[in-house]
Amino acid sequence: MSEDIEAKIRRLRELGKASAESEPTKPVKPKPAKPPRRISRIGSVRERERRKRILIGSAIIIIILLAVSWGIYSYYKGAGARELENAKKEKIAEVDAYFKGDIMNFSYAKTKKAELLKEISAAQTVEEVKKIDVKAAYKDVLQKYQQALAEQKRIAQEKILNETKRKKIEEIKFEFQPLLSRPLPEDIRKKAIELLNSLENQIMSAKSVAEVNSTTATPYLLELWKDYYYFLIDSTPTENVILEKAGSRKIYTKDEAKTLIGSFLDYREIMQYRVGKVEMVDIALVLPRSRINGAFLSPGDRIVIFSKNSTNSPYKEIANMGYVELVLLPKQAGIISARESQSQSSSSSASSTNSYSEQHSRAYTPAGTSISNGETSSDTSSSTQSSNQASSASYNYNVDLSEILKAVAAGKIKAADEVKKELQSYGWEIVDLEKLSGMLVMDANTQVMVIIKVPSVFVPDILSQQNFIYIAKVSK
Repeated sequence: MSEDIEAKIRRLRELGKASAESEPTKPVKPKPAKPPRRISRIGSVRERERRKRILIGSAIIIIILLAVSWGIYSYYKGAGARELENAKKEKIAEVDAYFKGDIMNFSYAKTKKAELLKEISAAQTVEEVKKIDVKAAYKDVLQKYQQALAEQKRIAQEKILNETKRKKIEEIKFEFQPLLSRPLPEDIRKKAIELLNSLENQIMSAKSVAEVNSTTATPYLLELWKDYYYFLIDSTPTENVILEKAGSRKIYTKDEAKTLIGSFLDYREIMQYRVGKVEMVDIALVLPRSRINGAFLSPGDRIVIFSKNSTNSPYKEIANMGYVELVLLPKQAGIISARESQSQSSSSSASSTNSYSEQHSRAYTPAGTSISNGETSSDTSSSTQSSNQASSASYNYNVDLSEILKAVAAGKIKAADEVKKELQSYGWEIVDLEKLSGMLVMDANTQVMVIIKVPSVFVPDILSQQNFIYIAKVSK
């Protein structure tokens, strides 16, 4: 419809232009074929007036037609413009409805929206406005936006994954460092490096953070640390080894030490131990008899040494292995003091007694007066005999064996060999008699010297706590 109106307007414009151009142009006189006929002046005037009226009427008609046409054109043009404007507003509203929110942070969406608005603004007809497919443009933008988001997410995830891989590799290298810094034998070092490289390759080929985090070096390090400690134990040049942890030391056979190391499930526990060789030394201690197993010890007995620093403190094991070399009786046990006594007594006694008694009495009552008369006589005799006899005898002797030892050493005693033999048989016989008799002869606080063989690592603890240690015999 708008095209028909515009066509009509164009035709009216052409008609108006043709009328306007024909008015000022003077008609071309044709060449007379014949000599012109003379026209009268009055007729000429009338003819001009007629033409003039025709021209004026034509002009008026044209003006009226133009005005009507312009009015019609303006009306239709205004209606079309309003319709076009409304169509553009609706289309712009549609654009705004689609292109909003987070999608507008996407540069391509901003560009596409600007292009759509520009296209809408440049449209000349409603049909052109309607042909603009906002939804299709939005779908295209949305697809690219989602692809961009997916790419951004992929890049972010890849960045996180790469960072996780980097940290995991650093973590595993850090876990391997304490082992690789040790003087490892060549086969264990080669195995450790191969496992480390394998773990790094496994991490680098992982496709997710969860897969990276699930990679752990713990089981491999546990195996490697056990192999290393087995090597240390086997290479120790003594029959037994010392395993020290946090200041606590214990003696193990090599098999016992391997069994202990093999029982751990975390390599960090193994790392806390230090393997050492056992060097046995002899030390002498003077202790109360009550703290040396009652001094019922013999050379060769295996012992364990404990310490108790105060009344309320617990007993602490400071040496789990040692042996008795020699026990010396105190000086008090070398003094023999004995006393013997004997007594006898007897007693005898005899006694006899005789007794005689007689009594007479009379009574009279003359004239109401009572008169009595009595007579008593007695005779007593006794004899006593006794004898006592008593006799007693006693002797005592005192021998200091330590002085006899000194005399034997100085060569001042005759038959020294016989004396030595007697003293050797005496030895610890007094303690053995205590065991057999069940009687405690020596006081529990009697000081006794004991010479023990212990690993050298225990000596500082034993000597520093000498006043608080207890020696226990290991039962067979």
